[in-house]
Amino acid sequence: MFEEVIASFDELFERHHPSATPASAALLERIGVFARVENRAAAEQLTAIGELFAYRLSRCSECEDWAVDTEAAVSAEVAAQLRISQGLAASRVRYARAMRERLPKVGEVFKAGDINYRMFQTIVFRTDLITDPDVLAQVDGQVAANVARWPSMTQGRLGAQVDKVVARVDADAVRRRLQRQSDRAIWIGEVYEGVAELSGSLLGPDAHALDQRLDALAGTVCEHDPRSRDQRRADALGALAAGADRLGCRCGRAECAAGKRPAPGPVVIHVIAERPALERMGAAPASELGADGLIPPDLITELAASARLVPLIHPGDAAPERGYVPSKALADFVRCRDLTCRWPGCDRPATDCDLDHTIPYAAGGATHASNLKCLCRTLRRQHGRRHHGSAVAGAGERVAAVASAGTPHAVATENHRGLPMVRHPRPGRRRGRRAGVLRPPGGGRGCGTHLPAVTWQ
Repeated sequence: MFEEVIASFDELFERHHPSATPASAALLERIGVFARVENRAAAEQLTAIGELFAYRLSRCSECEDWAVDTEAAVSAEVAAQLRISQGLAASRVRYARAMRERLPKVGEVFKAGDINYRMFQTIVFRTDLITDPDVLAQVDGQVAANVARWPSMTQGRLGAQVDKVVARVDADAVRRRLQRQSDRAIWIGEVYEGVAELSGSLLGPDAHALDQRLDALAGTVCEHDPRSRDQRRADALGALAAGADRLGCRCGRAECAAGKRPAPGPVVIHVIAERPALERMGAAPASELGADGLIPPDLITELAASARLVPLIHPGDAAPERGYVPSKALADFVRCRDLTCRWPGCDRPATDCDLDHTIPYAAGGATHASNLKCLCRTLRRQHGRRHHGSAVAGAGERVAAVASAGTPHAVATENHRGLPMVRHPRPGRRRGRRAGVLRPPGGGRGCGTHLPAVTWQ
């Protein structure tokens, strides 16, 4: 009986914390090898499509009066050859032309297998508005030189990286950005059968604040409310317009518990900016915690006028703190530095993540910025080491994420705003206390933590 319980416990532990074995390492190696093969094959397909387009174009001149141009004709050929739709084939032709005509250096990285088709698509989309050949060439060169070293990330974070490169070299992007900001507006369409349409554009932080507020109001009803989440969010906008602090529940039950629940607290949006940008003296963009994209410097000053400003102090070469739990200042720095979960490809906001010691505290790991990082609870449980150690390890100037199977993955040594990570894990005071995990304030909800440098409600 006792042996069965132990076996069941071991099976459960193995399921949540898979062991690193030669077999699992070999399988992961195969996955990586064939991923590069897939990337190269996708790039070669685009290369062939681009060459076909150039071949067809060389045999006839384009004419604006033609009903079917070369791109449409080649798209039809590609659709027939690949047995895909005309629309998908036209998309392949456009990306093939972008690789051949607009981003040849990024195309070479793609051909080498260092990036996948999704990444290439994102780069093309984010650079599609550049018309100056010199600017495009600079962006192409800078992205090609860095994209292979970027860690795996979501599409939005990759787009933010490309946007940062574009913002540095494309002066015309400033004019377009200001134009988009000045054109913001809200439109409410005519009522048809009791329903009206709402559309428009807002400043990014305002839109995210509204999004969070609608979620909060939609969650004030009880679980018996018959409406879907989308319907409750739509109704929450009406409640917000009426000045209500909660959404009326429609369960119709006399014992409904919704009225006894407290009203949701104020929504807090965290923006991290450099001090010169607050004083209109800097050109570095700001980052909004938990959101993709960057906030341009010309907008930072406007947002800061109504925000609570909190300075962020870089720990630099400061000595490790004495206790296991970091001070508020150190925890704020780590969350502002990481912005999201540090595991490759995860973009859960840092306010929703746990702070984890890279070198376990019980093994002498220091409570220092160089030895702390943000890990979301799900990935920490899936990939954490058996001794409550870390899933992200540091080694000199490089930082690598180590999965449960022992496979290293590249992790950024700076966040997507370029803030250094304080990379070197340091040994600290050895303690007898068991290493654990530091939970985010408020039980994992980011709205309770004030992060530097700009927050407002």
